[in-house]
Amino acid sequence: MQSLRFTAAALAAAGFMAFSAGAQADTIKIAVVGPTTGALTQYGDMVKEGVDTAVEQINGAGGVLGKQLEIVVIDDACEPKQGPVAANRVVNEGIGYVIGGVCSGATIAAAPIYDEEGVVMVTPSATSPALTDGNDYEFIFRTIGRDDQQGPAAAKYIIEKVKPKKVAILHDKASYGQGIAAAVRADLEKAGIPIAFFEGINAGDTDYSAVITKLRSEEVDFVYFGGYHPEMGLLLRQASEQGVNARFMGPEGVGNPDINAIAGDAVEGMLVTLPADFTQDPANAEIVKAFESKNRNPSGAFQLTAYSATLAIAEGIKGAGEDDPAKVAAFLHTAKIPSPIGELSWNAAGDLNEFAFDIFNWHKDGSKTVAE
Repeated sequence: MQSLRFTAAALAAAGFMAFSAGAQADTIKIAVVGPTTGALTQYGDMVKEGVDTAVEQINGAGGVLGKQLEIVVIDDACEPKQGPVAANRVVNEGIGYVIGGVCSGATIAAAPIYDEEGVVMVTPSATSPALTDGNDYEFIFRTIGRDDQQGPAAAKYIIEKVKPKKVAILHDKASYGQGIAAAVRADLEKAGIPIAFFEGINAGDTDYSAVITKLRSEEVDFVYFGGYHPEMGLLLRQASEQGVNARFMGPEGVGNPDINAIAGDAVEGMLVTLPADFTQDPANAEIVKAFESKNRNPSGAFQLTAYSATLAIAEGIKGAGEDDPAKVAAFLHTAKIPSPIGELSWNAAGDLNEFAFDIFNWHKDGSKTVAE
């Protein structure tokens, strides 16, 4: 009887495991990794809006290979030290696909784990060249351009349109901020634009009076800042309060509606490089309606790049013919996928072959207009 009971228990357990496996096989899990805590959660919200909209449309059309996509949100707080923690959670939960990370530092730290463990990662927002340069990754992709594309676009506008007399270049000492600041500096130096100083500030500080005083004493009339909106907002406000008459510019990391609450009226006229406004493409009208029907903003920095990242994974699975991350990665390296941000195709490093950054004026009401 003991043997019989053991056999029955074993059969019951086997049946339960088979049922569980079958239930799990009904969905394809995609992790959305980014900040749900910390100072940069707004960027995670942008990405989540794009992913949610794409998944709703894909699932509504029947899913992928007859299965529904299932989103698993994992927080890395945009912190480099949390990137590997989030990546290990993805691996431990058996998830084969990731949209994220959002910030370059955390993404760079996590990427080796994803690549080594065979997890396809598509970031819609990490722009640092250090993510892909010299790493020979097979599973890492982007649906956004790199800082060595974004930086020259900013520098070109500064040189040809702003024509400043003296520039200061600031950065937040992180891989993203310092990297793009260096790219802008290189092009300005080639053009003979005088650079008063190139200097890092501490992210998270609340008083930048020392650097503001330096801007005033050096009679700087233009400031480029590489970093994110909390620091840019404070720099703008404190510069205005101290009578610094300089125009400020930053990368897509400063293009966040939350900056208005920090900078106040001083944000008016800030220049920012952002992905082109793909919502203006008539071909995207139905996608824009899908966003707006859920009270989501499709015109933010990362909503449509995140939508396109989701589409890339879905089309990759279809193209591979099965839910196999290795085959999906191999397919993506040769694919040309239509998307709201244009045709997606990648070079051997996983970077897009083409991506457009535009220059925008940011306004105190939170809107933006293309800079002329």
